[in-house]
Amino acid sequence: MNQCQEIIGVVLAGGKATRMGGEDKGLQLLNGKPLWRHVADMLVDQVSALALSANRHVDIYQRSGFPVYQDNLADYPGPLAGMLSVMQQSQGEWFVFCSCDTPYIPDCLVERLVQQRGNSPVVWVHDGERDHPTIALIHRSLVPDLQDYLAAGERRVMVFMRQAGGHPVDFSDLKPAFVNMNTTEDLQAMQEKR
Repeated sequence: MNQCQEIIGVVLAGGKATRMGGEDKGLQLLNGKPLWRHVADMLVDQVSALALSANRHVDIYQRSGFPVYQDNLADYPGPLAGMLSVMQQSQGEWFVFCSCDTPYIPDCLVERLVQQRGNSPVVWVHDGERDHPTIALIHRSLVPDLQDYLAAGERRVMVFMRQAGGHPVDFSDLKPAFVNMNTTEDLQAMQEKR
């Protein structure tokens, strides 16, 4: 895959955010800006087009002007459902998915995922300590396998990506870029910190 091949960047903002009291995580403010917008602003210059995956407050996300895709499956069954729905509803070949709760993703994210992909249909970020499977480069050829996996009641992102022949990409030199905002406390701790 060459650098100029089209890649659609997708901010995943469709989850239940149970650890954030059920609030719409993507709309929570960090230094006056919604979390999803932090991610989108870092991603937009790295991809050929940007889209959002959201299931609540869709009208608010649509005001951004970016395409907004809702899950085709009921009850928000997790990140894989969001990934599948976007790939089913848009025309791209390659997709870079990024969860809305990682506002500091680096500006070399897509380039490194592409360079380290090899022949794998999916690769994801590893920060030197843990995997971040919701920050991943995925080829649309995995749609049938992903449909079957979800239809069987499976939800585990890492399991699917490993079964699909994927591997992690080392971002240990940029570990702080992948800090997660999972709770209201995480968010408060990062306000004005950077």
